[in-house]
Amino acid sequence: MKIGIEGQRLFRKKKHGMDMVALELVRNLQEIDQQNEYFIFVKNDVNRCLEERPNFHIVVVPSAPYPIWEQFSLPIAVRKAGCQLLHCTSNTAPIFTSVPLIVTLHDIIFMESLSLLKKGFSAYQKFGNMYRRFVVPLVVKKSKQIITVSEFEKKRIGDFFHIKDEKLHAIYNGVSNHFKPIDNKEELERIKEKYKLPDKFFFFFGNTDPKKNTAGVLKALSLFLQSSDKKIPLVMLDFDRNELDKIVANIGDAELEHYIKLIGYVPNDELPAVYSLSTIFLYPSLRESFGIPMLEAMACGIPVITSNTSCMPEVGGTAALFIDPFKPEEIADAINKLLSDHKLCEKMIVAGFENARKFSWKTMAENVLHLYQDVENSKC
Repeated sequence: MKIGIEGQRLFRKKKHGMDMVALELVRNLQEIDQQNEYFIFVKNDVNRCLEERPNFHIVVVPSAPYPIWEQFSLPIAVRKAGCQLLHCTSNTAPIFTSVPLIVTLHDIIFMESLSLLKKGFSAYQKFGNMYRRFVVPLVVKKSKQIITVSEFEKKRIGDFFHIKDEKLHAIYNGVSNHFKPIDNKEELERIKEKYKLPDKFFFFFGNTDPKKNTAGVLKALSLFLQSSDKKIPLVMLDFDRNELDKIVANIGDAELEHYIKLIGYVPNDELPAVYSLSTIFLYPSLRESFGIPMLEAMACGIPVITSNTSCMPEVGGTAALFIDPFKPEEIADAINKLLSDHKLCEKMIVAGFENARKFSWKTMAENVLHLYQDVENSKC
């Protein structure tokens, strides 16, 4: 069978969640499937992170704005390659394509009415939401099978679109093998110096998407600093300084910004060292469909504070401290609890290692491959 996989953003330098899921899918399919022939459709970006194999071909589709690339350029390339199946990996897909379609619908947050034009979204995010709101209902109807990433999200999607279980599948994401405790002192010092990291810090993946709960985390940090003599700062990834200033101003804590360090984008292969240098990983999102960073932190031996909402209890199991993300005081209390209770901290670390081992990219790829085969068999 000739299988096409949409991987438009696989070669871009700054990869994020869905990009990494697609990359791990292809990498693991390369290891487990030498029978089918694959065509990976990408843009010609700078970070060529996949090598061709005899049955895996990289097809560069000329760059264009995302909707044009997906709706026009991709179907043409799929037809030229002679694909018998197309798997689109990042929520959307061509509305018109002549081959059976599988789509990975990571979440339907963009379909939830309050999320579309909510304050805090950038213009780019708002356009992306509008595009998805138009395309996804059509794609859902057209798709032969739909993959999502948790039982929580499966139920949300099934209820929203009235999809029967036989068409909708929850296939868990995994944790990449390089996420493990880093004890090489030279590597830790290199990362610490590169990003000017403090000796002790909390780690948080903040961004401007309101679901990440950045305002709640910063309010919790303010409460923690006011209640504790342990003045531990917060390290945040790629976040806009102006947006940070606005949030801090709304909190009204003049000292707070002195305890926040922005370190920009960190490549995936350097994240394990940053996790390993941190004290606690904060992941109190208002809404997620899976939560890969939570598992990455666990795999690196870092205790996790996360939300008692959406998919987080499903993925976190018994290996995290769960809080109400709408209550910053609960986040602050959980931080104080972990810092003051060494036995609890060690218990969370051990449980985290065990929990992270349950999630495998190889298992994910095997489940997706079975779905490809099911779609092919259904045509017979």
